Amino acid sequence: MPKADANAALADRCDAQAMGLVERFTDAVWMENGLSENTLAAYRRDLCRLALWLEGQGATLLEAQPADLLGFLAAQRGHALRSTLRMLSSIRRFYRFLVREGRRADDPSARIPSPKLDRPLPYSLSEEQVEALLAAPDVAQPVGLRDRAMLEMLYATGLRVSELVGLLPEQINLHQGVVRVLGKGGKERLVPVGEDALQWLERYQSQAREMLLKGRVCPQVFISRKGGAISRQAFWYRLRQYAVRVGIRGQLSPHTLRHAFATHLVNHGADLRVVQMLLGHSDLSTTQIYTHVARERLKQLHRAHHPRG
Repeated sequence: MPKADANAALADRCDAQAMGLVERFTDAVWMENGLSENTLAAYRRDLCRLALWLEGQGATLLEAQPADLLGFLAAQRGHALRSTLRMLSSIRRFYRFLVREGRRADDPSARIPSPKLDRPLPYSLSEEQVEALLAAPDVAQPVGLRDRAMLEMLYATGLRVSELVGLLPEQINLHQGVVRVLGKGGKERLVPVGEDALQWLERYQSQAREMLLKGRVCPQVFISRKGGAISRQAFWYRLRQYAVRVGIRGQLSPHTLRHAFATHLVNHGADLRVVQMLLGHSDLSTTQIYTHVARERLKQLHRAHHPRG
């Protein structure tokens, strides 16, 4: 059953009072935060599941106690830990809303601890693998020259793929060697671009971009075969092709080059706050994952090369 149909069926099973509370809650958070429909749908789904579970226990959303919520979360053992964490987040936000609206005097979710989620180390590439990947496109062809410029820019700047494919000419200052990026939350940052990436970008713009446009007009820098802006999915597909060509295995994506950019900076002694600024992370704790990546790399080298490793 498609997810939308499953969600509708779940909502149909909830009583009118529960659905009324859930809809008022999702309307409020949409007005306050402008959340996406996917996020709102997840809230509805989680809270409908809670309401149905409580109904089976002879309780309602307005009557639920901490023990009820803990029982519901314990019953979700078949779900991944991330899904359970999302459900807990939905529940907490919902009950804070009810307290704020005067529908409850207490928040039964306030003292429920969050399960600890171990953050996996990001998959990265060695410097040799990156060099092989950068050299994979056939730069004698317009598409290959575009791909080489995109790969060079991605590795040189650590941009998100959405930031890369959305780049406009006015965001790039070739003379100063910087790119102005509008990242998540509308936050702007300036990122320096290395000489190699700038040279490939200039070469693409002078030799290939007009050939790909074929007389059309497109504001973005990087153009598809059809003369429009290249999509994230299309670039991902091209990247996977190049990875196979040079023998790179693993779950490679454009984000892998962003990880490689950060990891190699840290490996070469870059200050973590500088890396945070270049990546556009709002919280340093997000960037600190790269210190763990560097530490793991040191351990691997030690095990491989030290006589008592």
